[in-house]
This record gives sequence, C-alpha cells and structure tokens, in this order.
Amino acid sequence: MEREGDFRRILEILPHRYPFLLVDRIVEVEPGARVLAYKNVSFNEPFFEGHFPGNPVMPGVLTLEALAQAGAILAFLTEPANLDSKVMYLAAIDGVRFKRPVRPGDRLDLEATIERRKGPVWKIFGRATIAGTLVAEAHITATLADR
Repeated sequence: MEREGDFRRILEILPHRYPFLLVDRIVEVEPGARVLAYKNVSFNEPFFEGHFPGNPVMPGVLTLEALAQAGAILAFLTEPANLDSKVMYLAAIDGVRFKRPVRPGDRLDLEATIERRKGPVWKIFGRATIAGTLVAEAHITATLADR
C-alpha cells in the first residue's frame, strides 16, 4: 500500500472517526497474513484528561481497540467486502496481556496476524509494541455482519 494516501484508505475501510479512530498509518500489508500499522499517541487525546490527571496513561481497552481496528483492516484487505452494507464487529478478546503503559508521545506499533477464519468469523492475534517493547497482546475474534 502506498504511503501517500493511506489515511484515506483507512477512512474508506473503517467506520470509526475522531475520537475513536485509533490507526493513523498502515506500514505494511501481507493480505491473508498480517498488517503492520501504528497510532501516534498525542497528549491531546481526549481520554488523557481523566485517565489519569497528572499521570496520563492510555486505557488498555483502547490499545485493544487499536489492535482490533488493525485486524479489521487486514480482514478487509484480505477479502474486500461491500463496506456500504457490511461492518466488522468485535465478538471476543481472549488471552489479553498488558506489559507496560502507553503514554503521550509514544508511537503504538500494531501488528495483527490472521490465526484462522471460518465464514464471516475471523480470529486475529494482535501485538502492540513501543520501540520494540511489548505493550499488549490478545487473541481477537471478530465477525463481518450486515450494517
């Protein structure tokens, strides 16, 4: 995927918008296998106002959501669907492990790999890192459904 314009492609694929769009750039895609993407975590993120004052930490559930969004991008780029009528919904998250906090100024690197797929159900393994250090990982189940 070309670097210029990837944000437009992300906006075409994901229904999310500010403040819930958590993928800024797609770095690499191997359809049917994996995607590498990232989220630049800014101090201006709205969740930092209350999580936590004086000690800003990105909520872990938002790190998982960023991984799920990367997984949805991978699923779509593996098998394109009509995005006017279909949407991918999160169905389950298993084996979640958080290793370190995400703070303002971090670049949250997202890697999603396909574990398996059966019909509209996708099993994705997601890993989030900062400068090569593991932040979180999880097994994500999502399903493609009618809007």
